[in-house]
Amino acid sequence: MHRFKDLEIWKRSRIFCSKIYAETANFPENEKFGITNQLRRASVSIPSNIAEGLSRASNKEFSRFLEIAIGSAYEIETQLLISNDLKFLEFETLESLLNELEEIIKMISKFRSTLKI
Repeated sequence: MHRFKDLEIWKRSRIFCSKIYAETANFPENEKFGITNQLRRASVSIPSNIAEGLSRASNKEFSRFLEIAIGSAYEIETQLLISNDLKFLEFETLESLLNELEEIIKMISKFRSTLKI
């Protein structure tokens, strides 16, 4: 088994989470309990599910938690696009975040495919 703190996918998703917090700090105050909260919760979900999955007894269970992390990533993608539609995010920021998110998804997917289930 791996230590979650040693996994590059956990490290990258944790840094990404911090970026989401920084960007959403600039969102309108009336979105505090709306899309700001949704983006933050989903971004926290990625590294959290990676860490929790590693605590499980089998690779099958770990794989399921990685699947949930990927689902959270796609949730973030949708919310970022909506945030751009609502003019909460500049297009350049959106593109940067989406590119980083795509890399994280690829890394998690590749790692997941190496697990012997």
